Amino acid sequence: MIKNISSRLDDLEVKELLAYSVFPDPEQLDQAVEAYRSPNGLELFGYEEEGILVGIIGIDIEDEELTIKHIAVTPENRGKDYGRGMIMELMLQLKPSRVIAETDEESVGFYRSIGFEIYSLGETYPGVERFRCVYEVEEEQD
Repeated sequence: MIKNISSRLDDLEVKELLAYSVFPDPEQLDQAVEAYRSPNGLELFGYEEEGILVGIIGIDIEDEELTIKHIAVTPENRGKDYGRGMIMELMLQLKPSRVIAETDEESVGFYRSIGFEIYSLGETYPGVERFRCVYEVEEEQD
């Protein structure tokens, strides 16, 4: 079960997972933590299994559009569908009409495997191509 863990930002295990999803720079991690602390800011969710935090997903939701800001799974649990599960569970709970993520080349296959459309944003940093991943949620037919 995925649950909001925005109140646990000072927990070492939460910061460790969040650190995996930001550029390896302590300042970037501090900025991310502050974004989740601010009222009406981003929301951080965690997935626990047997009392152990195995993944986090940070989102911003506005006008039925869910934007994934951060997603990370502990290294020993990668490739076990936890990332996919967290995205799918949030989609079921929050019912957005669109889900968006921006990522690097390394993670494009992950988003493509879930059904996201992938668009290149070009080199946003020298030598680093970034991608916009968009998932249009189909409305259920009555």
